[in-house]
Amino acid sequence: MAVTYPKGFQAAGVAAGIKKSGAKDVAVLVGESTVLTPLTAAMVGTQNQVCAPSVTRNRTLTPGRVAGVVVNSGCANVATGPLGVQNNEAMADDHLLTASTGVIGVQLPMRELLLGIEFAIKSLSAEGGDDFAEAILTTDLVKKTARASFTLSTGEEIRIGGACKGSGMIQPNMATMLAFVTTDIEIGPESLQDALNRAVSVSFNCLTVDGDTSTSDQVILLASGAAGNASLSDSDFELFVEKLTEVCISLARQVARDGEGATKLVTVTVTGALSDDDAKTVARSIANSPLVKTALFGNDPNWGRLMMAAGKAGVSFNPDNASATLAGFTVFENGTPTNYDRSACSEAMKSSEVAASVALGLGGPGRATIFTCDFSYDYVKINAEYTT
Repeated sequence: MAVTYPKGFQAAGVAAGIKKSGAKDVAVLVGESTVLTPLTAAMVGTQNQVCAPSVTRNRTLTPGRVAGVVVNSGCANVATGPLGVQNNEAMADDHLLTASTGVIGVQLPMRELLLGIEFAIKSLSAEGGDDFAEAILTTDLVKKTARASFTLSTGEEIRIGGACKGSGMIQPNMATMLAFVTTDIEIGPESLQDALNRAVSVSFNCLTVDGDTSTSDQVILLASGAAGNASLSDSDFELFVEKLTEVCISLARQVARDGEGATKLVTVTVTGALSDDDAKTVARSIANSPLVKTALFGNDPNWGRLMMAAGKAGVSFNPDNASATLAGFTVFENGTPTNYDRSACSEAMKSSEVAASVALGLGGPGRATIFTCDFSYDYVKINAEYTT
């Protein structure tokens, strides 16, 4: 019940018939007493120019005060023209944010959707967080939730919870997939937005499955204020950002581990860059390389693919001083391959979580870690047959 773990929230997830499978496909998350209970809201949305009306609309409402969010899965409501905009408006009144995920270019089945929203609102409860987390899924194999708590210097306990969905079409550009995070801290809209931006920069914006930025991606953060704390000191705000970041990183890692067809979570760390942005560019180049990802699937310790992907990233790089590790083995050092045990490295790569790292040989302070996964046969099958 992660999204209802903080005080002041209720949620629901129901099956409305949008998905042919009969699975849950409409979710609502609001304040505790009524759908009009004001919540402080912040969001970060996709920078894809082909984006959902929900993303465009939510940007006009955040940072600000809202009653909650209504979500449907099974239909993305993207590239659906003026009718799609009207249908998005019809999903909620002026006080609710909206989100949609699923197939692009298909109009929302409004009769089923509106009846589902009505049913979900009647089903709202503080125990509805798990149903909410289930109803937002598409090709995901598992629900993805996380939570944390901490105590302010003034004594109040603060809770943070989150649920997200995503397993394909994942590459961040100011967010990716759908994520909904809640907290009971009392905080203003601008400060909440600042906290979200900082948390996203090292979590969801350090996540990639296949290098494709979705059209519907959003991270929405809602605060109920039910903890009843006074204004935050600078140190308490920094503690809040730290714990919020922990929740967001956990969710991002879960998305990577559940990547379409994935068999393992992969973390790619780049060090020695001239800046953090340079390090992130190189790490993302490695993480998105189909040759790297397929080698990871095959447990092939082909360090040459790491260096190839690092070298093509277009940032400063000294290959003569560079080094690389894979699954705990130093495979390349000071510009030359090492005499590592290939068989032992390959065996280590069979783990459900594999780490790769590249030091760029520049001695700079820049550092970044990207969360990703391998490419398996199933990734091709899932996406080759996505609409058929």
